[in-house]
Amino acid sequence: MIPKFPSMAEPDGRTLGDEEVAAAERVIRSGMLSSVWGTEARALEREVAAMYGARHAISCSSGTAALHLAVVAAAPDPGDEIITTPITDFGTVAPILAQNAVPVFADVDPSDGNLDPGAVEKLIGPRTRAIMAVHLFGAPARVGALKELADEHGLTLIEDCAQAWLAELPGGGYAGTAGHVGTLSLQQWKHITCGDGGLTITDDDAMARAMRLFADKGWDRAAGRSHAGFGLNYRMTELQAAVARAQLAKLPGVVASRRGTAVQLMEALKGLDGVRLPRPEGHAWWLFPLVLPGGGAPEVAAELRRAGIPARAGYLNEPLNRAPIWDGPIYGRSPYPLTGPMPACPQAERMVAETLLVIDWNEHYTAEHVAAVVTVLYQALTPPPSAR
Repeated sequence: MIPKFPSMAEPDGRTLGDEEVAAAERVIRSGMLSSVWGTEARALEREVAAMYGARHAISCSSGTAALHLAVVAAAPDPGDEIITTPITDFGTVAPILAQNAVPVFADVDPSDGNLDPGAVEKLIGPRTRAIMAVHLFGAPARVGALKELADEHGLTLIEDCAQAWLAELPGGGYAGTAGHVGTLSLQQWKHITCGDGGLTITDDDAMARAMRLFADKGWDRAAGRSHAGFGLNYRMTELQAAVARAQLAKLPGVVASRRGTAVQLMEALKGLDGVRLPRPEGHAWWLFPLVLPGGGAPEVAAELRRAGIPARAGYLNEPLNRAPIWDGPIYGRSPYPLTGPMPACPQAERMVAETLLVIDWNEHYTAEHVAAVVTVLYQALTPPPSAR
């Protein structure tokens, strides 16, 4: 009997409870729901900065907004290029276009789908302004090598940590602290949530000021009604911040629980042929990814779903370098800032089409859920005796 798998779309898959209700009530009864004059967003920023050992944390309305702030901090000129991965949510790429910069897709390491530093290096050119790494599914990206490239070429390194709360880097510290700016997401499906919300972290004072101004319409609040530059309204509300603070207190337990059951599954799958297991070191386990080097991920994902296990192949319909958006205009009827076709990323394209299998992961999974996954995977991937 396959147990019901908790979903982050429902109460059984979230850690939302009395603490979040009390936080929301506290804000509502205060009468101040705006973070401009309230205290919750500033407190959340202090708490996240302390957790990550960063000088600054800037709250905003979503993880995509956080990435936009990070691109603003990188300060590309129109037409400059930002190198990133084709296996990610479009929220990674949209802010690049929003600043009239050009996303350049580098291929990935086929073992885990994270950016391949060698592929990144080949794409660095005179207009490259930044590298945007994504810690995919909670697995630490190779940010040590990427930071070396960024330093060598005078580039900004942005770390998209939307899926990687408390992921640990090999040299110490959390994902988001190796580059110039890290971004975090509080969207419904992330480790912790306030529905939508985001933060950036940085040790750079000038970048922090640029991001804070942009998130508040360029409004220099210390100077009265004076706008110091262009910006949008990306402010987090006090309700979001209060709920996020209650969730933040639960984050270490959420990650520890996900790691515990993920290790159980890793141990149980060590004898299964035809599967490349993820590297567990530092992993935050937003999803549990498997790579099937011989292909067949869509068929295996279908078998898991038929058994009631939430799984999918490829993560995306197509890698972002092959997304339909590039076939049409970007602004009005113009393709600007794009200047030509997107490059091929053969490893990413094969992963999405054939080899990448992801299983939803959750802090409320038990040994029973792990056993169900193991049973179905062995059935799906072990050929019958007549076929051996």
